[in-house]
Amino acid sequence: MESKKDRGQETENYTKITDVLLKSKTGEFDLESILFLKLRGLGIYDLGCIGDCINLERLDLSGNNITSLAPLVSLRLLQVLNVSGNRITNLEAISHCHHLQSLNVAGNLISSIENLQCLLGLRKLENIRLKDCLYNFSNPVCKNVSCRNIILEMFPNIKVVDGERVAGRGSDLYQLCRDIDDSLKGLYKNGCVAEIPDCKPWVEEGYWDLKR
Repeated sequence: MESKKDRGQETENYTKITDVLLKSKTGEFDLESILFLKLRGLGIYDLGCIGDCINLERLDLSGNNITSLAPLVSLRLLQVLNVSGNRITNLEAISHCHHLQSLNVAGNLISSIENLQCLLGLRKLENIRLKDCLYNFSNPVCKNVSCRNIILEMFPNIKVVDGERVAGRGSDLYQLCRDIDDSLKGLYKNGCVAEIPDCKPWVEEGYWDLKR
């Protein structure tokens, strides 16, 4: 029968990333052999020895209690990072992940555009997500109505922002849908459909009358 002490120890192991946890989740005996890692929703707040996984390419740490990404500074080969649903305020540590292509930080505490400037050196970054309507995730910086446009100016290589393709194949369709959505919003005022003016004829009255 499992004792309370054993259960407490198991919880402790999950709140901090250890080599035992990493090996049990991946089946790898050598941390440097781990290429893909998913540690979603485990209550983790301390990234512990994750920095020893120096060959890691894809990492999912979403839905935890992480406040600092400092140990990720050594993950130079990281390509995809999902840290949504945490309590992160600073992204400085991942400014050294020069192979990073996709970053999901929705549902954190990123407060301003200045917090994103540390990512300017990530030339391969193509996909960034600060909010996710599906999970009701956002960041304080998203309250800035110009946030999306500023991101596009800051990161010229970005192709996808918050799940919306802004460059490359399919971007025109996204923009069309966005324009239609904005037009439909304009029809509503205080929750009611605004009065739509009557349609006007294309030609002047009498245009189709037979001339004598």
